[in-house]
Amino acid sequence: MSIRMTQRRTAASVRSAAVIGSGVMGAGIAAHLANSGMRVLLLDVVPRTLTEAEERKGLTLDDPAVRNRLAEGAVAGMAKSQPAPLYDSAWTSRIRPGNLTDDLSLLGDTDWIVEAVVERLDVKREVLAAIESARRPGTLVTTNTSGLSVAAMAEGRSKEFREHFAATHFFNPPRYMKLVEIVPTEDTAPEVTELLGELCVSRLGKGVVVARDTPNFIANRIGTYGMLVTLADTIRFGLTVEEADALTGPAMGRPKTATFRMLDLVGLDTLLHVVDNVRERSEDEAERDIFARPQVLEELVGMGRLGEKSGSGFYRKRKDADGRSRIESLRFGTLEYGPQVKVSSPVLDAAKAAKGAAAKAKALLGANPQDRYAQFAWSTVKQTLLYAAFQVGVIAESVVDIDRAMKWGFNWELGPFELWDAIGLRSSVARMSEEGESIPEWVEAWLAAGNSSFYRISEQKRFFVSGGGLREERQEEDVISLAALKEDGRTVLGTSGASLIDIGDDVVCLEFHSPNNAIGGDILSAIRQSSAEVSRNWRGLVLANEGRNFCVGANLMLLLMEAQAGEWEEVEDIIRFFQDSMLRLKRLDRPVVAAPHRMTLGGGVEACLPADVILLSPETYFGLVETGVGLIPAGGGCKEAAIMAMQRAGLSSSAATKGSAGASPGDLQPHVNALFETIALARTSTSGHDAAKQGLLRPQDRVLVRQDARIAEAKRLVLELDRAGYAAPEEERVAVAGREGKAVLAMGVHAMRLSGHISDHDALIAGKLAHVLAGGDVRQGARVSEQYLLDLECEAFLSLCGESKTQERMSHMLTKGKPLRN
Repeated sequence: MSIRMTQRRTAASVRSAAVIGSGVMGAGIAAHLANSGMRVLLLDVVPRTLTEAEERKGLTLDDPAVRNRLAEGAVAGMAKSQPAPLYDSAWTSRIRPGNLTDDLSLLGDTDWIVEAVVERLDVKREVLAAIESARRPGTLVTTNTSGLSVAAMAEGRSKEFREHFAATHFFNPPRYMKLVEIVPTEDTAPEVTELLGELCVSRLGKGVVVARDTPNFIANRIGTYGMLVTLADTIRFGLTVEEADALTGPAMGRPKTATFRMLDLVGLDTLLHVVDNVRERSEDEAERDIFARPQVLEELVGMGRLGEKSGSGFYRKRKDADGRSRIESLRFGTLEYGPQVKVSSPVLDAAKAAKGAAAKAKALLGANPQDRYAQFAWSTVKQTLLYAAFQVGVIAESVVDIDRAMKWGFNWELGPFELWDAIGLRSSVARMSEEGESIPEWVEAWLAAGNSSFYRISEQKRFFVSGGGLREERQEEDVISLAALKEDGRTVLGTSGASLIDIGDDVVCLEFHSPNNAIGGDILSAIRQSSAEVSRNWRGLVLANEGRNFCVGANLMLLLMEAQAGEWEEVEDIIRFFQDSMLRLKRLDRPVVAAPHRMTLGGGVEACLPADVILLSPETYFGLVETGVGLIPAGGGCKEAAIMAMQRAGLSSSAATKGSAGASPGDLQPHVNALFETIALARTSTSGHDAAKQGLLRPQDRVLVRQDARIAEAKRLVLELDRAGYAAPEEERVAVAGREGKAVLAMGVHAMRLSGHISDHDALIAGKLAHVLAGGDVRQGARVSEQYLLDLECEAFLSLCGESKTQERMSHMLTKGKPLRN
C-alpha cells in the first residue's frame, strides 16, 4: 500500500520536512529545504546542562528556551552566517526549532525526514528507531552521511520503513554545492529513489548521482584517494606545498583551492576519519593499503594543526610586526612554516596560456617528460584515472556518475573520464602500460573493440561507455546545452566575444564568451548584429551563457587606457556605442529574455535591464557596482533605475499602472532614494531572490530554482510572449524627481560625508549619480526622454573618468581585484 502511494507522489506534493540534528550540516540542510519553500521542523537533543548565561537568567533545564536551545541557536545563526545558507534571511520564519523529546510526535505531520546527526552508526540507529516510532507510513526518511553503511543503519527497522529509506548525502555548504549523492539500499523501493531524485533536482536545484552503498560513496572516495596520491607524490618528487597546489589547481581544470588548501578547508582530522572509514570497511587488502594513514597527517593532527579551523595546517596565516597578514606554508622535512614562494615554470605557463580545461590538462600532462613538474602532474593524474576506472561497477554504475560526482562535489571542470578523453585515451593507456601499470580489463576490452574515447557526441547527444557498450547520456528535457548546439553547427553568427546560437523553435540565444564575459566592442557589435538578425528571421532572443559568470561588467582596461591617454572622444564613443546597443535590445520588435547566473555586475546588469523578462538563478549576484571603481552606470543603468522608480510610484506614462490613480510627483522620492542608495553603495545581491530586495528587479522578473534549466525556461518565456502577440515597448516619457529630489539626495550624501562614512571622492561620485537619477535640474515631476537621461549618464561618466582618483580606483581593481577607497 505504501509503495502504491509513493508511485502517485510527485516532488510538488512534498511540502514539509523535518531535519534531525542542528549542527553545521543539519542547519544547512534545513535552510536549503526552507529555500525551496518547504515548512521545516528542526530538532536536536535536549541539553543536559545550563550555560552560564542561562544560569544568570535563572532558567532551569525544564524551560523551553533551554530545551530548544540547540535548534533555536542554529536558526538564529542562519541570518548571520557567511556564506549565507538562506536566499533570504527572513525565511528563518519557515523553520520551527524544537527538540527530540518534546516534539518527536510532530514528525507524523511531515512528508520528508532527514537525519543529520553525528557520524556514528550507533547514534544514527538510535535516532532512526525514534523516527520510526513517530512517522506515518509512506513518509520519506533519509540519512545525511558522508560514507557510513546505509543498510547497516536500517537494520532492525520495519520493511515499510526500509522501503522508504535511503541516504541523501549533501555536500557542504548545502545551499552552494550542487552534488547530492542518493544511496539506496537493496530494500529501498525504486519509486522512492526516483522521488528523492526528483525532489533534489526540481525542488532543491541539485545535481544527483545514484551511488552504491560502499565506503564514502563516489565523490569522497575518488577525491580522498586523489588527495592521498598527491600528498605522497609531493613528498616523493620533493615539491613544496605551493608547487603542488600550483599544479593541481586551475592548471589542471580544478578549483584554486587545489589540494593542500582544500585539505585545510576540509580539516586534516576529517580527512583521517574518511581514510579510516574506507580502510576499516574494505575487504580488499590492496585497498586497505591504499587508504593507510599518512604519517605527516597523523603528526599534524597530533600537534593540533587541523587546518583552517585551528589556524594552521599545510598553510597558516600570521601577522607581521606592522600588523599585516601573510600566509606561510609548511615545510615537509621539519614541519615548520616559512614564507610562501611564488611558483613559475614553462610547464605552468603553457598550461595557464591554454584555453579551457581540456587544453590546460593536455599542455600540463603532455609537457617535457623530463620536467619534474610534468612528472608529478602525470603521476598524480595517472593514478587517479586508474583508480576511478577500477571503481566503475563498484561504487557507481557508470563513468558518467563518477564524472558528475567529481564535477559537482569537488568543482572539477572535467571528471576523470572526461579528462582521460581530453589527454588521449589510447596514447595515455599505452604510456601507462609501458610504465608497468595495471589497466582495468574493461578499459582494455573497450580499446580492443576499436574505441578511442569513453564519450562520443553525435547529433547533440552524448554517449558514454557502460557495460561494454555505448549508452546515451540522459539529457533532461528542461536543459539546453549551448556547447552541444555549437558543436552541432547551430551557430548563426559570431564575433570574438559572442555567438548567436539557434536553440530551436525559431529562438536564438546570444552567448557572451569574451574573457570574464566582460562587455567590449566585440560583444556590443554582436548585440547590434543579433538584434537585426532576430528582427528579420526569428521569434525571439535569449541572453545567456555557460561561462563561470554571466558578465562581470564592461571592459575596464580599455576605458582606463583611453582615459589615461586623454582620448575623451574615444571614451564618449565607447559609452554611446554601449547605450545605443542596449537601446536596440530594448526596442527590438521580438521578445527578449535575459537569464543571468552567478556574477552579473555593472554592464552585465545593464545588458539584462532592456530585456522583457529577467530570469535569475538563485545563485545570481546582481548589482550596479560602478561606484566601486569611481564611476556611475552609463550603459542605461541609471536611466532604467529612473524608469523603475517612476513605475513603482505609479507615474508610468506608457501604460496604466496598477495603483497609479492619484499618484503625485512627491510619491516618486522614496523610490528614487532606495535605488540611489543601492547604486551609490555598489550593493550586490546575495542571491537571485535578494536582487528584488535591492530594488533591481521589475514585477515581471523572476527566479528559477534550477539553474541548469534557465536557458530552456527563458526560451519558453520567449515563445509565450511571442504567442501572446508581442509588440516592442514604446519609449517612456520619464517622470523624474528633478532639482528638489536631487537636493534630498544631496543632503543624505552630505550627512554621510560629515559622519566619515564616505570620502570626498565618494561624495563627488554620489553627487554625479544623484544628478542623473533625479533627471538633472528640471522641476520635480517633469517628463524627460530616455535619451535625455542617457546624455546625463554620458556627461557624468566622462567627467568622472577624468578624475585622477577614479583612474586610481580603476587601476587598483584591475591589478588587485578589489575596490580601493580613496
